[in-house]
Amino acid sequence: MPTFTAYDGTELAYRVVGDGSPVVCLPGGPMQDSVYLGDLGGLSGHRQLIVPDLRGTGRSATPQDAESYRCDRLVDDVEALRKHLGVDRTDLLGHSAGANLAVLYAERHPERVGKLALITPSVAAVGITVTGDLRHETALLRRDEPWFPAAYAALETILAGRGTADDFQAIAPFWYGRWDDTARAFRAAEDGQKNKEAAAVFGAAGAFDPPATRAALARFTSPVLLLAGEVDLNSPPGAMAEFAGLFPHADLVVQPGAGHFPWLDDADRFVAATAAFLAE
Repeated sequence: MPTFTAYDGTELAYRVVGDGSPVVCLPGGPMQDSVYLGDLGGLSGHRQLIVPDLRGTGRSATPQDAESYRCDRLVDDVEALRKHLGVDRTDLLGHSAGANLAVLYAERHPERVGKLALITPSVAAVGITVTGDLRHETALLRRDEPWFPAAYAALETILAGRGTADDFQAIAPFWYGRWDDTARAFRAAEDGQKNKEAAAVFGAAGAFDPPATRAALARFTSPVLLLAGEVDLNSPPGAMAEFAGLFPHADLVVQPGAGHFPWLDDADRFVAATAAFLAE
C-alpha cells in the first residue's frame, strides 16, 4: 500500500483502485478506515480512485499530536497528498463526514480542485440545520418496512435527547436503502473500522467556521455534484438542496431508494450519476 509523508512527519497510506485520471476520495465516519468505500460500487471502472486512510485510521500512522485529527487541520494532509501525486489540480469526492474535509479543502485551495463530488454529505462545515421534522418526514418513507416500528420508536427517543447506545443501534436500518444481509454485514464491520478518539476531535471547537466557509463556497466556480439518498436519514434531500444552493454551479441528484451509502444500495445507478458528472 503506497504511503506519503504529512507536514508533521506522519506516514499516511492510500489505496489506488482502477485506471485513468485520479479522483481523491475522502472517507467519512468520521475517522473511519477507508476500506468501507471499496471501489465505490465500480466507479473505479471509470476513473482511478485515490483513497487515503486519514491519519490514525486504517494503515496510516497515528500522529503524535491528537489535535491534528481536527477536520480543518486534516486539510494539510489532503494538500500533501495532492503534491505527492504530482498533480496541479484534482477532482475530489467526499462521503458523509469526509465531505466536510472536501469542502474545507475547496475553501482553502479552490484553485487545486477540478470537480467536487459530495456524496450524502455531512452539513457540519456549512452550518445547515437538519430539523427533527425533516428527519421524521424522511423516516416515515420507510413505514412499510418490518423493522420500522422499533426503529422509529428509537429515533423519537434520540430526537428527544434521551437516546442510548441501544437506541442508536436500533436505528441502523434507516441508514440503508435495503436492510438485508449485505447491509447488516456492512454495519457490523463499522465499529472495528473507526478511531473513536480521532472521531471525538474531528469536529471539536474551532474545526468549522460556517459563515466563512459559506462565503468561500459562494465564490467557488468549479462544478459540484451533491448526491443525496432519497431515504437517507442523515443527509435528507431537503437539506441537500439547501447545501447545493451554496454553490454557483452545483447539481443535486437524488438517488431513488438509497440511504447513506448509495453505492451499496444501487451500484449501477450511483456509478452512472457520479461517473457522468466526473466525465463532463
